This record gives sequence, C-alpha cells and structure tokens, in this order.
Amino acid sequence: MNEDTKQYALQWIEKAEEDRLVVQQLVDADSTARGAIGFHCQQAAEKFIKAYLIFHGIDPERTHNLEFLVERCSAIDKDFSNVNLMNLTDYGVEARYPGDFLEPSVSEIEALIQIVDSIREKVLQKII
Repeated sequence: MNEDTKQYALQWIEKAEEDRLVVQQLVDADSTARGAIGFHCQQAAEKFIKAYLIFHGIDPERTHNLEFLVERCSAIDKDFSNVNLMNLTDYGVEARYPGDFLEPSVSEIEALIQIVDSIREKVLQKII
C-alpha cells in the first residue's frame, strides 16, 4: 500500500472520530436528541469500516448499508464476520427525515455505542 492510500484511510478515521466525539458529547450532556445520537453512531461505524476498506485498496461504494460494508470487510478478514450491527444501519439516512422517527432508548444507545467502539477497536488494531 502506498502512503497516499494510508493517509486517505487515516482521514476517514479522523472523520469517524469526530462523529464518535459528537455521540459522546450528546450523551454527556444528557441530550434528548436520541435520533441524532443514533445517526452519529451509524456515521462513525460507516466511516471506520470505509477506512478499513480504503486501507486495503478497496474503493467503498457510496452506501450507508453497514451489513454490506461489513460483508466486504469479512472477505478480507474473517474477524469482521462476528460484528453484530443490531439495527445500526437504520439510523443512517432513513432516520433523518420527518416521519421516520427512530428514537433509540437509552439501553439501545448504550448498545449502539458498544457496536461503534467494537468496530473502532477492530479497525484501529488492523490498520494503525
């Protein structure tokens, strides 16, 4: 892998870390914006996964479907086959529009954060 590809993957990680930081700030503030927390969890996971694919020379499709992206990662490394995404994909684009009121409960938020942190740890261990 060339240095440009590695730097590009690291830029994706930086953006993922920003989404994870937003999640933490909303949780720390006891925010009632649970849909936004779910959205930023989904975004962080998506960006960590895409960073992994980019690191391996794969240009990720323009999709928010985490199941699809994790499947692509699993083709590279079987460690990704045990990632349980719960319903994290649902908090992406679909939850951003009126009428799609996906509001995770407090316990669901905790589970979503654990998923993101698990993906983060897996990706960072493998590419940094």
